[in-house]
Amino acid sequence: MIFGYARVSTKEQNLNLQSDALKKAGCERIFQEKVSGRSPNRPELLKLLEQIRPGDTLIVFSVDRLGRTTRELIILLNDFKEKGITFKSLSEGIFDTSSPMGEAIFQIIAILKSMEVNVLRERTIKGIEAARARGVNGGRPAGSYNKKKASAVVTLYKQKNSINFIEDNLNISRSTIYQYLRKEGVMVNGFKKSKLLE
Repeated sequence: MIFGYARVSTKEQNLNLQSDALKKAGCERIFQEKVSGRSPNRPELLKLLEQIRPGDTLIVFSVDRLGRTTRELIILLNDFKEKGITFKSLSEGIFDTSSPMGEAIFQIIAILKSMEVNVLRERTIKGIEAARARGVNGGRPAGSYNKKKASAVVTLYKQKNSINFIEDNLNISRSTIYQYLRKEGVMVNGFKKSKLLE
């Protein structure tokens, strides 16, 4: 099936130019909306992406009607390629993945994207190495120790309450309960069910 997508940025703008061109190009179903390309909420585009299938073709009047940014466009094109969806732009003829030139352009975009990923990965690794050299370790910082809650955990534990009871009443996680018990020097054994939970 051949799908079309038309978009204008404001309610005052007209979709006729795009929709007429898309119909002339053979689109069987056209999704249209009046919303800024910068808006993350484009419901008609989302409907289109949900319905388009491998073997289908998507045609737009211009590339910028589809993607807000170069990055978004590259992600969409890559997704279409992987799913076997042909993409065409009426204004930019090179964006026709069914043609040899369009395929070549897509390959260049894919290579640039791959290089970008590799560069970012390399920068991340070097950043981590530099931080370690300065004595800074990665990972999540340790949470603050709440002495009052730790005491409450110990009291409830010694009263033979269940771990579920302690979690619910103190609103803390199971791992935090064990952490508090260890730091308070309490031997952690099995928890006996609270009578309230029986």
